[in-house]
Amino acid sequence: MQQVVGGGWEAVSSAGRLSGLLASDLLLLQVLLLARIPLVERAFGQDRLARWHRWTGFVSFHLMLLHIVLIVAGYAGEARTNVVAEVWDMLVSYPGMLLAAAGSAALVMVVVTSLRAARRRLRYESWHLLHLYAYLGVGLALPHQVWAGADFAGSALARAYWWTLYVVAAGAVLVWRVGAPVRRNLRHRLAVSHVVPEGPGLTSVYLRGRRLDELPVRAGQFFLWRFLDGPGWSRAHPYSLSGTPRGDLVRVTVKDLGDGSARVAALRPGTRALIEGPYGKLTGETYSGGPLVMLACGVGITPLLALLWDLPYGPGDATLLYRVRDERELAFGAELDRLAGERGVRVVPVLGPRADRPSWLPRTLAHLGDAEALRQAVPAVSDAHVFVCGPDGWTAAVREAARSAGVRADRLHTEQFAW
Repeated sequence: MQQVVGGGWEAVSSAGRLSGLLASDLLLLQVLLLARIPLVERAFGQDRLARWHRWTGFVSFHLMLLHIVLIVAGYAGEARTNVVAEVWDMLVSYPGMLLAAAGSAALVMVVVTSLRAARRRLRYESWHLLHLYAYLGVGLALPHQVWAGADFAGSALARAYWWTLYVVAAGAVLVWRVGAPVRRNLRHRLAVSHVVPEGPGLTSVYLRGRRLDELPVRAGQFFLWRFLDGPGWSRAHPYSLSGTPRGDLVRVTVKDLGDGSARVAALRPGTRALIEGPYGKLTGETYSGGPLVMLACGVGITPLLALLWDLPYGPGDATLLYRVRDERELAFGAELDRLAGERGVRVVPVLGPRADRPSWLPRTLAHLGDAEALRQAVPAVSDAHVFVCGPDGWTAAVREAARSAGVRADRLHTEQFAW
């Protein structure tokens, strides 16, 4: 740090080294955020980790660019040579620099293709394949700092720190992104049993598998699914379980959202399915009984339906507020009737078109306060565990209404769409 504030070209070079170290830390953190580490996934949820991954990615990328500019400018200034000559000298004279240049180019490609304008022009499969080059970029770009960095030449402790970080990041990816899914799919061998239409654009897929009682999934969680039904199979879709595994059957329910999910309705019996997961923190781990309120919007009913079968509430303790545009979109009617009869669940449809303002209520009830409407529907809501699943904006409105109605933060369980 003294060199950074000391002035001159040495300060420029030192600032470049510092920005490089920060970029390296964030690149490795970015890898770890989406390494699918179960403990991390359960603590923060995949939606939050994905936001953090994107933010750290762009910050680390800009720090990497700053590192390159400052290092080249600082070294050229100290050597009193032009920038082009200095770049050439660094590439051919410093260990690991050619690898770093190739890695940086790969990272530039990944960032450019991740911009929204580029994403809209690319097929998902193409973007996903290009995005995998980020691992190659990180692997090639980082080691040069240990081999050529002045900060590491005389410090065994610093070298050990960085190599440990590399090994941990690479190990997490190999174990949780590669090893765990391969082992799980070989163990359970899921295949489509039959497909059942549940409502307009809504389809349930029943899958058979082996040892499903050993599948480490909780009600409310989701998997990333790939159905091996032809071209496009490589695109993974996050679908929640709409029921916990029963015997050798498991069920997911999918809404046709126009992103390839329509193919689910045409799946044929015997089609193999590959899974990654389970993911998600919308589970009942902290619930042991007492008042329970579920708020679902549209296909958000699926994980909540699994929770309603699974959680240990008493008769009359559970209320489901089910938000859809009209009665035709109400799904699982027979199953909800069974829950009402067998478990005493109070089912309250909330019907109507979307409100003109951010609200969990339909337009016909938008004149009511969101929190007051929630208290009217469930007078004991402040003492209840509240589970929410729906689109981001709707979920945010429910979250705000529940907090205003007195629901404690540790009893408010939400997650964005996962299907």
